[in-house]
Amino acid sequence: MAVEIGVQTFYHFINGKWEPSVNGETFDVLNPATGELVARVAKGTAEDVDRAVKAARDAYDQGDWKNMKPGDRANVLNLIAYQITEHAEELIFLESVSSGGTVRRIKSNDILQMADLFQTMAKFIVEYPFSEALPVPSFPGPAQSFIWREPIGVCAAVTPWNLPMVIATWKIAPALAMGNTIVLKPASYTPLSTLKLAEIISNVVPPGVINVVSGPGDEVGEALVTHPQVDKVAFTGSTEVGRRIMSFASGTVKKTTLELGGKSPNILLEDADLELALPGSLFGVFLHSGQLCESGTRLFVPDKIYEKVVEGLVALASKLKLGNPLDPSTDVGPVISKKQKETILSYIEAGKKEGATLALGGKEVQVPGCKKGHFIAPTIFTNVTNDMKIAKEEIFGPVLSVIRYSHLEEAIRMANDTIYGLAAGVWTRDVNQAYEVARKLQAGVVWINDWHMLRSDAPFGGYKQSGIGREMGKDSLDAYTQVKHVYTSMASELDRRPWYGILFGENEGRGEA
Repeated sequence: MAVEIGVQTFYHFINGKWEPSVNGETFDVLNPATGELVARVAKGTAEDVDRAVKAARDAYDQGDWKNMKPGDRANVLNLIAYQITEHAEELIFLESVSSGGTVRRIKSNDILQMADLFQTMAKFIVEYPFSEALPVPSFPGPAQSFIWREPIGVCAAVTPWNLPMVIATWKIAPALAMGNTIVLKPASYTPLSTLKLAEIISNVVPPGVINVVSGPGDEVGEALVTHPQVDKVAFTGSTEVGRRIMSFASGTVKKTTLELGGKSPNILLEDADLELALPGSLFGVFLHSGQLCESGTRLFVPDKIYEKVVEGLVALASKLKLGNPLDPSTDVGPVISKKQKETILSYIEAGKKEGATLALGGKEVQVPGCKKGHFIAPTIFTNVTNDMKIAKEEIFGPVLSVIRYSHLEEAIRMANDTIYGLAAGVWTRDVNQAYEVARKLQAGVVWINDWHMLRSDAPFGGYKQSGIGREMGKDSLDAYTQVKHVYTSMASELDRRPWYGILFGENEGRGEA
């Protein structure tokens, strides 16, 4: 990483070193809260991708990383967790000024979640069944069989701009835990914290084990996921782009995991504790200005308490403070860019035209000290029907659609009436009933009386078009592994081999020397 007057320049991180692009080009990273230039970053090309993949391939094929004992690799993962906490302040700053995430959230959640994930993976791999003996079978013949789980090779990770550090670790931690090497392509809006994270991790892993190439998705991303020396692709982002990633990876039949979009339903039951459910539901949709794939953007409320819930939501949301994310008193920060702001505002206009009632917000906000920032007021629509555009499509902004229902089965039907299936929630005092509802919801995670609560030891991913595979938990390790069956016959006599009679029949003499 080089330093210019007042503005940092970040290069690619390849083979343990900072490397400029082969063409020398850079692009600007702007602070979404102020519009100010934060850094210049190397603009990658397919040639830069090739350099990074070669470094990862050499580190995998020729290095000792993949052959390291699980216990020793677990020690490295714990060291990475320590390094993250040691460099927390710099990571928090870079994440906040590029993504618009509040320092309050990043410090109290993101850093801890990242460190915890590496520590959890360290625990898992000590117990992981890298080698598993099967029982001696009676058929097809006496034999000893082992199932060996081996690293898959060079992994490619393409990550989004909303939670760049956290989501990068969802790929890095299991990949490294299983002995793989990795090349990451962070989103162009937010590459800074991922580049710094790679440097931090490189302090404790061999050169080439982790590499980062920044730049546009249509060149760098496509070159990475189609590279013939890449063995596995992990992507987090929109369902639309996920379909393209899947298509690109299919050319060489790469193992692929996708964590994609969502339009998550949040169901209030009549007996819900509203003192908990109302702020919890607002947390579910307005955290990080609604720019989270699992945000609870559709709130289903029964007729009996609909007006009371709407009144309470509006009153609470009106108190949220928009501000510079570097200010610890800020509740809600900016959206990522002018383009995203315009997209969100267009959805708000669509909601009005379709007949939904704008109960709160719905407009751009000028925040003192952030003249060129991209802020949208927390927005609540009421009288929304489940077939409206704002209820069907992922907005990725601070917009809540409140939908009325008469019977619980109707709410469940509407909740599942979507192409997505990432997350869902239920609020009730009756936990047994909540479990019954959870069974019927088509989602990869269901929160009861809470939202956004992800655990490092539990899988996260979606049903339907919300993705393929799972992040975190033991399930994530399997996605970074090849499975090999090794069979050793224990029958020394020829006539005890099952294939002998199949091929030679009664011609026993043909088996004699």
